[in-house]
Amino acid sequence: MRFRRRLRTARAVLATATATATVAAAILIGSAEPPTTTAPTAAVAADTSTGSSTSTSTDKDWLHTKGNQIVDEDGNKVRLTGTNWFGFNATERVFHGLWSANITDITKSMAQRGINIVRVPISTQLLLEWKNGKAAVPSAVNAWANPELKDLTTLEVFDRWLDLCERYGIKVMLDVHSAEADNSGHIYPVWWKGEITTEQFHAAWEWVTARYKDNDTLVAMDIKNEPHGKHTDSPRAKWDGSTDQDNFKYACETAGKRILAVNPHVLVLCEGIEIYPRAGKSWSSKNEADYHFNWWGGNLRGAREHPVDLGANSDQLVYSPHDYGPLVYQQPWFQGDWNRTTLERDVWDPNWLYLHKENKAPLLIGEWGGFLDNGPNQKWMTALRDLIVENGLHQTFWCLNPNSGDTGGLLLHDWKTWDEAKYALLKPALWQSGGKFVGLDHQVRLGGADSTTGISLADLYGG
Repeated sequence: MRFRRRLRTARAVLATATATATVAAAILIGSAEPPTTTAPTAAVAADTSTGSSTSTSTDKDWLHTKGNQIVDEDGNKVRLTGTNWFGFNATERVFHGLWSANITDITKSMAQRGINIVRVPISTQLLLEWKNGKAAVPSAVNAWANPELKDLTTLEVFDRWLDLCERYGIKVMLDVHSAEADNSGHIYPVWWKGEITTEQFHAAWEWVTARYKDNDTLVAMDIKNEPHGKHTDSPRAKWDGSTDQDNFKYACETAGKRILAVNPHVLVLCEGIEIYPRAGKSWSSKNEADYHFNWWGGNLRGAREHPVDLGANSDQLVYSPHDYGPLVYQQPWFQGDWNRTTLERDVWDPNWLYLHKENKAPLLIGEWGGFLDNGPNQKWMTALRDLIVENGLHQTFWCLNPNSGDTGGLLLHDWKTWDEAKYALLKPALWQSGGKFVGLDHQVRLGGADSTTGISLADLYGG
């Protein structure tokens, strides 16, 4: 059976507001009402392990890898646990929700609730506009709700937000979600499209890396969101040892090396693809039965035989699969009598979890999440949450935005109120120690200087 990926057009719904508007985005899939919430299943214990107790001597927050762990510059283990906030990738070219809520309030709220990193989808087109001095003033920012953003360009809004993240101890990951600034751009399977060439894709990454190379608030680059495509699609992403344009492994290596030549301290994240040939089969086959299928971005089987090689900076590599539940698409593994054991054995282990279990590289689950249905979807989400906690995996939950049509968000449709039931399910997967959330900044507590809910790395490790 063909494993089709869902279409997430509703994740990037076009919404434009006047200066005093307080409208919420329209939803293209599902109900316009906030999701019905139910109490989550019993939460597993929070991860309080800290690894090394080496005192912190650095004043920088750059990270690198050691086996299947991510560590700071002193070698102390850290965990990246956060969420996604989309909009910069879409036609609005700015965070969704700023048509209604205040950027400072949203950012501070995330930090106080334990979000220590935010994955920010962008587009290559937007980066090239910034690079060429063509950043525009976005129409989707409500200046009444965000007076501090009045008349700022999209690039200036992003810079202002990075300052807020520094203030509240949040780190940032950029993700090229699509080639073009398009609400449905993620549906296109590869990293080039139309006038956006592969070389421009790499040049855009180099430019944004150079711009922020001295800013250790921006600590990670996710090369391309969900490359995919089936055996009969053209173009489609593959994974092998070639230098072909559609080989995503080669694209990761090329982009990663060019990024790290500019800033050798940022983490480089490489997602999976959709299909991979079965043993003894080749990419030339047009027979569906000759391939393993998984979610878009979730198939990292090829990394066993063809691992990503970043050369001298290979200790900056993190693999980043995506995984979703049956409300997104009724995959074959959700049929019949399934549970966490079968998911781990049949889906997670062969596609990506082996990288962690065999100590090959760290894993950051870049997207996972969904509606709480008190049924199969919640069963899947709880199983994956428990796997993340018990293995100390890194993760960015999809998503903060309530206008994600097939998952909903951590915020409800006023962009201020948190979905407490969904947050309660996520909370154990956020890095915690001693009843406090742990940030990734050595000086600034997660939540800010006066935070009562978060601590810094210096608080945790000393120094």
